[in-house]
Amino acid sequence: MQILAGVGAGPGKPTAIEYVVVAGGAGGGKDIGGGGGAGGYRTSASFAIGASFTVTVGAGGAGATSTANRGSNGSNSVIDTITSTGGGGGGSRSSLSAGTGSTGGSGGGGGYDAVAGGAGNTPSTSPSQGNNGGQTSATSPASGGGGASAVGGNGTGGSGATAGAGGAGSASSITGASVTRAGGGGGGAYAGGAGAGGAGGGGAGGNSSGSAGTNGTSNTGGGGGGAGTGAAAAGAGGSGVVVIAYADDFDAFTTIGAGLTYSVSTVSRAGFRVYTFTAGTGTVTV
Repeated sequence: MQILAGVGAGPGKPTAIEYVVVAGGAGGGKDIGGGGGAGGYRTSASFAIGASFTVTVGAGGAGATSTANRGSNGSNSVIDTITSTGGGGGGSRSSLSAGTGSTGGSGGGGGYDAVAGGAGNTPSTSPSQGNNGGQTSATSPASGGGGASAVGGNGTGGSGATAGAGGAGSASSITGASVTRAGGGGGGAYAGGAGAGGAGGGGAGGNSSGSAGTNGTSNTGGGGGGAGTGAAAAGAGGSGVVVIAYADDFDAFTTIGAGLTYSVSTVSRAGFRVYTFTAGTGTVTV
């Protein structure tokens, strides 16, 4: 049987765990809006735990409803002392500060017409929890939100105007199968192609006919797609997730707070007990 490094063999309570903690993705911007940044992505192969700890799964942020506002940032996800920060909202078509992407776990993409994306990995963690949103040049479509493993794509103007794609997320096999999470949302377009959502649950941007941005996928922390032209809706960010694994020689957790929604498996990954928390907050007693 494969034994998790740092835990040791034998029955009893686990003293260390593996984790993947993904925060909620951000909403996209309005009217050729930037893609929402992915939720912060943090992982460890051996993290020491005590007798109890808190788990919180962050919600996704709403898409912008006005060009006076950016998309809403996602909410943080937490395990014990580890916090993954919600993604930064995508910028809207605005001459105000709402045109720039917000900072976050990954930054939001800039909206239409020469504005910056938001900074990712904010606050700073090591390894990095995310990447910057893309920026736009003069009269270009919107840019993509940052993802866990790549920056958001820049919007490009001219005859081949194309909105920026969302940055790609990161893959993990903590559940037994490789799953990619925390992709950024794609930028919205006024002409040419809309920005594709980043691999790992990022929503696509709206196209030049005024279509809505796509929502980020639930429980991936994917950013929402920026809206196309006019009154089209911006996509919302996807909710986050917290995954915990440890060798199945060890006992199941004693109690899990009623506020948490979760599943547990001892078959999805041979030799491991895997808990997947998909909503809520509460205390886990080891």
